[in-house]
Amino acid sequence: MSMEQLDRWLSTLQAEWPFTFRLKPWPVAFSFMFMACLATAFCVVVTTHATRVQYAQLQQLEQEENQLNTEWGQLLLEEGAWSTPARIEQIATQRLGMRIPDVNDVEVIRP
Repeated sequence: MSMEQLDRWLSTLQAEWPFTFRLKPWPVAFSFMFMACLATAFCVVVTTHATRVQYAQLQQLEQEENQLNTEWGQLLLEEGAWSTPARIEQIATQRLGMRIPDVNDVEVIRP
């Protein structure tokens, strides 16, 4: 199609329409603003969802931290109980048959 044919076709098209077809700037600006509002709303929804997911992960991690702190405290208590002198004496007496010597069993050696 040549340029002359295109011009003729446009002029006949404009003559047949009941109104003139002109592109005005305000509908373009309105549609641009509408698309910007839609994009902004989408970004708000995505950001809100991401924030909620991260907050749920934070709560889960804090719960795990509390559980691990509790277990650590229990391990420290058990360690303290296992290393007490009374516990060591009890194990030595029961398992190894050791006892504290009587006064008669003690022999003093002098240099």
